[in-house]
Amino acid sequence: MSTLDFIVLVGTLLFIASYGVWKTRGSKSLKGYLRGGNSMKWGTIGLSVMATQASAITFLSTPGLAYERGMGFVQNYFGLPLALIIISAIFIPIYYRLKVYTAYEFLESRFDLKTRQLGAFLFLVQRGLAAGITVYAPAIIVSTILSWDLNLTILLVGIVVIVYTVTGGARAVSLTQKYQMAVILVGMMVAFFMVIYKFPEGIRFGEALAVAGKMGKLEVVNFSFDINQRYTFWSGMFGGLILALSYFGTDQSQVQRYLTGKNIAESRMGLMFNAVLKVPMQFFILFVGVMVFIFYQFEEPPVFFKQTAMEATYKSPMGGELEALNNEYSEVFAEKKEGIYTLVDAIRSGEETAIDMASMELVAIDGKVGQIRNDVKALLVKADPELETKDSDYVFLTFILNYLPHGVIGLLLAVIFCAAMSSTASELNALASTSTVDFYKRIFHKNGSERHYVRVSKILTAFWGVVAIIFAMTAYLVENLIEAVNMLGSIFYGTILGIFLVAFSVRFIKGNAVFFAAVLSETLVLVLFYNTDIGYLWYNVIGLAGVGIFGLLLQILLPHRWKG
Repeated sequence: MSTLDFIVLVGTLLFIASYGVWKTRGSKSLKGYLRGGNSMKWGTIGLSVMATQASAITFLSTPGLAYERGMGFVQNYFGLPLALIIISAIFIPIYYRLKVYTAYEFLESRFDLKTRQLGAFLFLVQRGLAAGITVYAPAIIVSTILSWDLNLTILLVGIVVIVYTVTGGARAVSLTQKYQMAVILVGMMVAFFMVIYKFPEGIRFGEALAVAGKMGKLEVVNFSFDINQRYTFWSGMFGGLILALSYFGTDQSQVQRYLTGKNIAESRMGLMFNAVLKVPMQFFILFVGVMVFIFYQFEEPPVFFKQTAMEATYKSPMGGELEALNNEYSEVFAEKKEGIYTLVDAIRSGEETAIDMASMELVAIDGKVGQIRNDVKALLVKADPELETKDSDYVFLTFILNYLPHGVIGLLLAVIFCAAMSSTASELNALASTSTVDFYKRIFHKNGSERHYVRVSKILTAFWGVVAIIFAMTAYLVENLIEAVNMLGSIFYGTILGIFLVAFSVRFIKGNAVFFAAVLSETLVLVLFYNTDIGYLWYNVIGLAGVGIFGLLLQILLPHRWKG
């Protein structure tokens, strides 16, 4: 990175963080600290909700996922617009009427204290772990650029986010997210146009799309009914709907964003902003990844994108073997590049027979490339048995650092850092509010002053920041960061949403029945997760259905004294 890149990166981050802290200095009430004083307008809410979900993982990992597997991941979000409409119609009015700080307060008014705390506990576990993954993502960047130790980098990144979240509270998070989201959107547009600009001379955009299609990267919708496939239209519409309902309707990191609204209408408009724009945004980010894939069909990519692992192995006794594999990879890539141009010529000719033959030959050569990559990964693991060989999270970062002009590099790294800060800050703020309101204030200290609860909230924000840092130091064990976050959510969200939907719509089922039903449902999900290959979005459906079915049966079968 150049001096210019550092100036753009550091200047952007310092301005946004300082602005948020300055604008929100002196929050002394719990309402001001945790709900931003209910002063936010719909535009701020909409951008804050979007930025909370769009973490650094979205912009670092999603393009890499598209590079590896294509556009199919967008199906995850097909149920999201309908989910936001349901939340706007049903959830938001209830939360405002009850004047809650957290979503889980409602569960006590409907059921009992233990059910409220079970819902809050499931959220704390899920979101506490997810916060660690969102801290891990920007640490990858710093450690890659500066060749720092990854754990030290995680510690430094975590401390920065903790400081400005503790200082400003919910309003600081929401205000800074407006500007962070603006930087994010501008930066991704710049990346899109830059990667197209980097295409070889003579390769038109339409031809690049045709090549991507022939190589299987543009399949957006899959109507398969196979539940073992991760991304299908049906898993997105049903599992994705339940995931989005639970995330936006019961996850405190999102509920807290729209509860900062001036009124119900502002909160609803903020969610509708996301209902309209979220799916196109995810589609666009995946499409950027596909464009990076096309670029790397003409420009030789690294045989393995984690360059620190490559460098360490080169210095080991296996360095000669790795060099031989890398040379073989370059030879096969040159052959593949010729195959790409042959396919482009066939596409220009419009002859279907020629296109089919060129595509088949290209698939065969691409198989050779994949085999060499697998051999390299096996060698790297031999040199370092603890190495995680999934390198898709490094694809977009490698492109940014190696092929974009100075200044633009700093801007795009600021994009990823802004996303990391906004999402992690939202998570820490939500974890603190849930810990304070649902546990500390409800059980341990019911009659404290507003100043006391604000102080406790700040301490708990710092505590959850430390937890996130500790978990981030183990995040290298996951395959792909964006998938890991959605997988982690799917394990818990179905059960949480099941509790809420029973509360909203099934008056027959009481507190004891729904509590034990939720425990049984979550146990079932965990057993299936560890023992089957079901596509993870279906865990949302299973968790939701489990709470409803078990709750109904238990309400009927429990002894009379346990039915209340």
